[in-house]
Parts: sequence; C-alpha cells; structure tokens
Amino acid sequence: MPLHTLALFMVTTILVVVSPGAAAIAIASQGATNGSRRALSGALGIATANATYFVMSAAGIASLLLASDLAFAVVKWSGIAYLTWLGLQALFSSAGAIRVQVAGPRSSLARLFAQGYAVEIANPKAVIYFSAILPQFLDHRSAIYPQLLVLGVITFVIDLGGYGIYATLGSYMARGNLRPGIATMLNKCAGAALLFIACRMVTLKARMAL
Repeated sequence: MPLHTLALFMVTTILVVVSPGAAAIAIASQGATNGSRRALSGALGIATANATYFVMSAAGIASLLLASDLAFAVVKWSGIAYLTWLGLQALFSSAGAIRVQVAGPRSSLARLFAQGYAVEIANPKAVIYFSAILPQFLDHRSAIYPQLLVLGVITFVIDLGGYGIYATLGSYMARGNLRPGIATMLNKCAGAALLFIACRMVTLKARMAL
C-alpha cells in the first residue's frame, strides 16, 4: 500500500473519529462523571465495536473490490456524500459544541465499556464508514486481507486515541478548565478538513488513483 494512500486513510479516519457524534458525546460525558482515565474503558468499548464491524465487513469489502466499476463508483460517491454531510454538520450545526452533564455516581469499568460498545454498535456512522469509505483505500490488485489487517489495526489505535481525547475534554469541561467556545472551534476546523477530504476523493479517477 503506497504511503500517501495510507496517510490519507489515517487523516480521514482521524477526522471522522473527532467529528461530533453520539460516541464522542457519550465518552465526553463519561469523562465528566468518571474521570478521563476511567472513561478510557468506554473508548475501548467503542474501538471494540468498530473492530466488530471491521471483521464482519471484511469479506464483503473483498468481494466488492472484485466486482464491477459501477459498484465501486456507488461506494465512492456514497463516501463523498457522507464526508460532505459530516463536514457541513460540524461547520454549521448550532449544536456543534460538546456539552456534558455532571451527575450521578461513578460507573464500573465494565459498565463504561458496555456503554461505549452499545453506543457505537448502534451508530449508523460506523456502518457507513466501513461500507462506503474504507473500500476506497484498498488496492484490488494486491492481496486484500493483509491490507485490511493493517487498516484495522490503525483504525483501532485511532479510535482509542481520538475518543481518549474526548474523555479528557469532558473531564476538563466538568472542572471548568475548558470553555465551550474552544470545542466549537475544534469542531469547525474538523468540518473544514472533512470537506477538503471529500473534495480530494472527487478527484479519484480510478480505484487506487490516489
């Protein structure tokens, strides 16, 4: 896999992870009520849920890349539309800022993990990512499963790191050490970057013309 393709995949995955959503809000809330370190258990739950989707979709992705160019074009434009929607939502949504509530007793690590897993396994964002974005970074001319393994490990690590940051943000906001305006600024920067990635994907003329 070319390094520039791998780099674009990493940037895209990071932006998708940090864009505001149900999982990000859930982990930020866990960080506010349980502390950032304990909330890492919830982040692990989210990463595990995404790994579940990754394994379930691996065979389908491999089959897709061996299918027609039309099928791949549908996937490509679905991914572009999804990234554009995420970017516009982050830029213009009035609810873009992270908001957390500090209430209730601390939860056990197992409960935090289960909450993270449940939120992400029911999240359509994960389904769309693995079905419409991931296939565009695989080279159908080379062995598919080694590529899937590499990208799967990278995704797992990014999930842990990205949602770990949300746990820290939630903890800081609960203590009054982070103003909501900063979170809003981060969201808008992520939105602009997502739109850039979507435009970058429009220029792809072939399956691996990155």
